[in-house]
Amino acid sequence: MIGIHKAVVTAGAVLALGVAPWSHSAVEGDDAPAPQLAGLQAEAAMGVDRQEKLIQEIIDSLFSFSELGFQEFETQAYMTKLLKEQGFSVEQDVSGMPSGWWASWGSGKPVIALGSDVDGIPKASQMPGVAYRQPLVEGAPGHGEGHNSGLAVTVASALAVKEVMEREGLSGTLVLWPGIAEELVGAKAYYARDGRFKDVDAVLFTHVGRNLETSWGGDRGTGLVSVEYQFDGIAAHGAGDPWRGKSALDAVELMNVGWNYKREHLRPLQRSHYVIVDGGDQPNVVPSKASVWYFIREITAKHIQENFDSLQQIAEGAAMMTGTTVNRRIIGSAWPRHFNKVIAERMYHNIQAVGLPQWSEDDQAFARAVQELMQAENLKEEGLATKLSELQAPPERPISGGSDDIGDVSWNVPTVTLRFPSNIPGTIGHNWSSAMAMATPIAHKGAAAGAKVLAATMMDLITEPELLDDAWTYFREEQLKDIEYVPFISADDVPAIEKNRAIMMEFKDQLKPFYYDPSKYSTYLEQLGVDYPQLKPKR
Repeated sequence: MIGIHKAVVTAGAVLALGVAPWSHSAVEGDDAPAPQLAGLQAEAAMGVDRQEKLIQEIIDSLFSFSELGFQEFETQAYMTKLLKEQGFSVEQDVSGMPSGWWASWGSGKPVIALGSDVDGIPKASQMPGVAYRQPLVEGAPGHGEGHNSGLAVTVASALAVKEVMEREGLSGTLVLWPGIAEELVGAKAYYARDGRFKDVDAVLFTHVGRNLETSWGGDRGTGLVSVEYQFDGIAAHGAGDPWRGKSALDAVELMNVGWNYKREHLRPLQRSHYVIVDGGDQPNVVPSKASVWYFIREITAKHIQENFDSLQQIAEGAAMMTGTTVNRRIIGSAWPRHFNKVIAERMYHNIQAVGLPQWSEDDQAFARAVQELMQAENLKEEGLATKLSELQAPPERPISGGSDDIGDVSWNVPTVTLRFPSNIPGTIGHNWSSAMAMATPIAHKGAAAGAKVLAATMMDLITEPELLDDAWTYFREEQLKDIEYVPFISADDVPAIEKNRAIMMEFKDQLKPFYYDPSKYSTYLEQLGVDYPQLKPKR
């Protein structure tokens, strides 16, 4: 068993979940008792207990595949097979993405869609369960964001709720979908554009975190446009007759210089970054082709568009200065996120009822060792979270930061994101350190806690029609007030499905020997020969 505290109940009884006795973190006020799950809520949460082995196998398997965005084919094959065996109908090649899929079960209303991201991070390969740097394959991708854990949360909660619905004869449709290529913000705007959420009543999204938490409203994090500019010039001999050439690389460099000067005159909340994708072939040939890839981030859609327009002008100016031509291609996009207050408040009530996992001393020892390794500031080797975060309301002042294309979904249907505690505080985002815990008991326990919260929240939405009515009232009257959602992608844009293909072709055969085999090993750590927590290399 994964180790979430639980009490045996009969139908209709009350289920106490989380820490025992109830921790102060789960109390509303110093003397108030913590919320508890009851009835069908409690039964759905207990159903997650029966999925604990599956949670572990999903997390460990997806970790071992180490796939990057648009190349999540092993993940696709594994998940679609599993869901078909559980009675879900499955569609593949969704919205022009060969690695995409869409699974559904049930009929009628409400339609609840459960999503989570699945792609990894370049050069983030890391052995799990060891408190030191050790790539599985040097230079290979890995799950340095923890996206291997989210589908375990959505699948376990869906199967638990499905069991209750079948027994009770409840109507409703459960939809499971992956956030393909989230690191490229490359999929969800296409799902929204193509009407995937047209008949959905609510989206419950999940993302790995360091606590069990949720939020509502906006003004936290950024949206963005991901765009690649290709310049075309004329090749020439770099020494013999360079005056006959027109350098596409010169255009890229001038564009970058122009944008870097522009930054001084942008709002402080903006974030922007670029990589030169193609800088030419060899120094003695004037580059006839070169390309640069930008992420343009801001807090509001209006300011994203303004900055994007400025970037376009700078690109055109660079082409004029060099006598080249320029074309652009949108790789991905994300509207700023706005989460539903009504659903988030109910989800937080369930978070308080479930509580944080009971971490073992091994879990805490491993977490503290990782924090020491990373020299995590202000943590003082505190280990894993033992106190729940508060429900996060919109900040008094906007907060800049990362983006997620769940933002586009959130402007099409009432949406919330549940963050579950499967990673270690103090690790670096988009870094190998964020992979260290992601196939360990920490990841398994955190996902189980998240699945219980998700299952309870689904039962609320299925059995309380007024809750969904209130969620849609907030969505229409508060969220959409004075704002019209217009996606950054057009009807003609297509997903950049070639991205990461070359990287995965380079490393896939090297990674295959490390794929998890649950028929032979109870856990991935056992398969790898890791003595968890392994704090020092074996001699």
